[in-house]
Amino acid sequence: MSVRLKRDFFLRDIHIVAHHLVGKIIVRKFDTMKEERFRITEIEMYVGEVDLASHASKGRTKRTEVMYSCGGCVYVYLIYGMYWMLNIVTGKKNQAQAILIRGVEGIDGPGKIGQQLKLNKSFYGENLENSNRIWVEDDGMLCNYTLHPRINVGYAGDIWKNKLYRYKIEKAKL
Repeated sequence: MSVRLKRDFFLRDIHIVAHHLVGKIIVRKFDTMKEERFRITEIEMYVGEVDLASHASKGRTKRTEVMYSCGGCVYVYLIYGMYWMLNIVTGKKNQAQAILIRGVEGIDGPGKIGQQLKLNKSFYGENLENSNRIWVEDDGMLCNYTLHPRINVGYAGDIWKNKLYRYKIEKAKL
């Protein structure tokens, strides 16, 4: 049986949350009341204003404001005018940390995930602890993962593009 994650799960440092987030389940309840579950298979960390690959590296803006909230909020943003990217804010208020959901079981690529989940601007700032349409659950499955450099962040320079901040599920074990 799965249990919805409480806000305190997300209030920890991003490295701790990322380590435990791989293998958890995103639940999306659609307007039709149908619920779908997606096991997280790949994530990328963005560790705050010092991280030149992070949107927060430019400071607080209207776009990044939710990144400065307490962990457990949704940060969505639109790319290429058509793909909503799902990020989960972590840490304490004003830390500006977020984890991009890059893969779920059966779907590779954050743009495709946003389409499958039917995300839009209205999800910006959604609280995962009490949302009626999106949340994260733990079913107790433990997962091994491998570490990799992030994708498409060459603009951030060699140090930040080579950080092993992408976690990819290796295999699940019961």
